[in-house]
Order: sequence, then C-alpha cells, then structure tokens
Amino acid sequence: MALHCLSSDSVVADVRRHFGLSQQELAGWLGVSNAQAGHLETGRRALAGDAAEALAPLVARLPLPGAVPVTGALRLASAALPALALAPPDAAPLAARLDYCQHHARRLRRALVPLEAQAATAARWAAALPALRAALPPDPGPAAAPDPATAWPAWQAWHRHRWLDQRPPALPPDLSARYHLLRLQAEALEAEAAALAALLPR
Repeated sequence: MALHCLSSDSVVADVRRHFGLSQQELAGWLGVSNAQAGHLETGRRALAGDAAEALAPLVARLPLPGAVPVTGALRLASAALPALALAPPDAAPLAARLDYCQHHARRLRRALVPLEAQAATAARWAAALPALRAALPPDPGPAAAPDPATAWPAWQAWHRHRWLDQRPPALPPDLSARYHLLRLQAEALEAEAAALAALLPR
C-alpha cells in the first residue's frame, strides 16, 4: 500500500493530525515507545515491520492529496413584512442592534470552532473504525487479555482492540447539544443582522 502524505514530510505526523491523536496514543497503537514514535514522526527513523503494518490501515483512511473539505451553514430566510404604512426608521437603534448581532454572532462562531474540530475528528474515526477492526484478528473481548509474556502477538492484537475502543466515533451528547445551541443562536443573530442591514440606508 502506498503511503501518501497530506502536507508534512512525515506520514506519521499526517496520521496523528488527521485523527487527532497524541504522540502517546499513536505510540500505543504502533506498539513502540513515545520516544520511538517521536523519531518516526520527525523522520529520524523509518517505519518498518509491525509498526508499518499497524500504521497502514490508518494511512489508507487519509484523504488524497489536494482534497478540500466542503463545509456549509444553513441560513434562516427572513419573512416578508406585511403591507404597513411605516415611516423610514431611525438609523441609530437599528445600527446599534446590528453591531450587537454581528459581534455576538462572531463570538458564537468562534466558540463553535473547537466543537466542529472535535466532531470532524470523530467523523474520521467513525469512518475508519470498521476497516481498522477488520484488519485485526478477532477481538476476544475486554476481559480476555492474553499474557504478553507468553503470547505477545495475541496480546498486542487485544491491546489494539482496546485502543480502538477509546476512539470517539461521535461528539458526546452534551457537546453535541452545546454545538447545536451555539449554531442556532449564531444563525439567528446572523439572520437578524442581515434583515437590519437591509433596513439601514445604503
């Protein structure tokens, strides 16, 4: 399997960044020490043997070079005003409210960034986990840990199943609720700001 890089000189660094892993977590999957993982990431040592085989399924889940993620946001449509006899509104209160809406919408969007990053990482794991588990021997279950002193390959396979158990396949419910609340508040403020801007003289 060809190892393709995203942007760094090290495919190990690409894997770690793409899946949101710490160096210690990646070392646990590869079955190497933290120091060895650091050498692999910086290119001071080459991937070989079992570590290369363990990394290959993760590398296979990396996006192709040049792939650009597509994101978007729903925008609330402003309702049409009924036919009313209204004088042109004073600009000052509208402008003050517009400034408030824009400021707080930007603040909410900034608060969404880390949640979106976590959710994106979780989505990568959700897509990768079936193939990663399929590449391992069958899982004997959490309680059936082999003795590493007498059955190292079996223990390492068991350990990798446990390692995969810790990967988040979705944003937790509490953070998911926070994400939706922040998103809806930001969209509401952005819709109000657009309607206010349309009322102000150009």
